[in-house]
Amino acid sequence: MSLTDITVKNAKPLPDRAFKLQDERGMYLLVNKNGSKYFRYNYRFDGKRKTLALGIYPETSLKKARIKLDIARKQISYGIDPCENKKAIKAAKAENCVGRTMHNAMDGM
Repeated sequence: MSLTDITVKNAKPLPDRAFKLQDERGMYLLVNKNGSKYFRYNYRFDGKRKTLALGIYPETSLKKARIKLDIARKQISYGIDPCENKKAIKAAKAENCVGRTMHNAMDGM
């Protein structure tokens, strides 16, 4: 059964352990003991089981998490590992920020 906005909003933590609420196509909501809620996607790539973080509720809505799920599934169908792609994008952004900082520092000299 698919998750709904109300189900996600009303999910209460268990005192002794984290638990999962399944959505569709491998996505689920992980509810931790401290009450934090994470959207995750389990998939297989090159014969290995992997988990992709789709976002933290409420910053990431159920609708946004499903959009990210669709993007990840498309990447897998094209032979791209979504986790590795996410890491590469993050590294490129960090490198770009460092480059801008260095450029701005050099302008001040």
